[in-house]
Amino acid sequence: MTLKERITSDTRDAMRARATARLSTLRLLQAAIKQREIDERRELADADVVAVIERMLKQRRDSIEQFTAGKRLDLADAERAEVGILETYLPQQMSATEVDAAIDAALGATGGASGPAAMGKVMAALKPALAGRADMAAVAARVKARLAG
Repeated sequence: MTLKERITSDTRDAMRARATARLSTLRLLQAAIKQREIDERRELADADVVAVIERMLKQRRDSIEQFTAGKRLDLADAERAEVGILETYLPQQMSATEVDAAIDAALGATGGASGPAAMGKVMAALKPALAGRADMAAVAARVKARLAG
């Protein structure tokens, strides 16, 4: 069963269970997937669906920060609930040691240079392997620290 089929099935289950918050979030996800399929004029693979989910998660996390700063905790809590639902569709997250090992391998493969150019090369090498399995912002911070130190 593809990820897209699983989302469709879970949407039907949420509809039957009358789980309005879950149903709303899954419908937003399906709409985002459908929009991207229309834009690209092709059926999305699981990796593409994961990219859509990651983009939605980033938007939700940014909203949580904004709502918290604006003292709108009710809206921040609603966004947190959506984050929890969306995260269930991501692949198993990598541990910190696995991420460090991938960074070490990428640093070795790119020649061990330093500076902004090396940062771009290392991140380009890591992106396909870690996409959906690690927070890329945290990975970028780790790579930056390694290159600086």
